[in-house]
Amino acid sequence: MTGQLPDAGITGLLDGTVPPGIYRLPVTESAARTLTLAAEAGWRAARLRLDGVGDKAAFLDKCAADLGFPGWFGHNWDALADCLMDFSWWRKDGEPSGYLLLAEDWDTFRKSAPEDARMAETIFRDAIDFWAGRETPLAVLLV
Repeated sequence: MTGQLPDAGITGLLDGTVPPGIYRLPVTESAARTLTLAAEAGWRAARLRLDGVGDKAAFLDKCAADLGFPGWFGHNWDALADCLMDFSWWRKDGEPSGYLLLAEDWDTFRKSAPEDARMAETIFRDAIDFWAGRETPLAVLLV
């Protein structure tokens, strides 16, 4: 289940006082400000723009394009999990403090393709759990 970001907000997520997870971006926050805060905290962040995405194939294509997945991405659920649990393709300038994905228009995608959205959330959660045991956590904010 996706939760509301606790009172410590984005700053708490980035400084580690809020545990990594899948949270709703508060309506009082913007994606642009969130990306700025993440960069200032040393996190690697990316926007996943899901406007007009209504099925698994389109979702995976958007992930590949917006997140800059490597050429070996196989456009299936297993490959998505592989990319989210091996960020060697995303570490260009050293080790970040964490990883942040902003999934924009999530509710539209979820309404268009509920089973695909559930599977994507499961993969997000598995990746969050994987990174939680390491120095570089992963968090997902749904916008």
